[in-house]
Amino acid sequence: MNTDTPEYIYSLTMRVRDYEVDSEGIVNNAVYLHYLEHTRHEFCREAGLSFRAMHAEGLDPVVTHVDIRYLRSLGLGEEMVSRLSISRRGPVFVFRQDIFTPEGEPVVRATVDIVSFENGRISRGERLAKAFGKYLL
Repeated sequence: MNTDTPEYIYSLTMRVRDYEVDSEGIVNNAVYLHYLEHTRHEFCREAGLSFRAMHAEGLDPVVTHVDIRYLRSLGLGEEMVSRLSISRRGPVFVFRQDIFTPEGEPVVRATVDIVSFENGRISRGERLAKAFGKYLL
């Protein structure tokens, strides 16, 4: 996993909800994947790329790999700031996503690889690259 500090292009603040914690009162590890996905979806929506609209046009971004490092647990009611940057490696779009406490303490560091399917077939990702053009590092 890349440990360099990325240039974040998007930030989203969220709060831990009661159904996301386990019997120990901490967020279950799988829930962090939901936080990362929600951040990507909100980024796309705010960038004018809703998943519904992309799908209607035959364009479907699909997760192919996730690398995640858990650094600190979050508990009920805690706020977090989820940040992302995006780069491209051939047909793969790499989302570097990190979650922090509001004070800046790292919670999760992750990279998420996305490929583009067009009309049901994997593509080189040119349409997605055009849509993400101004955000790609």
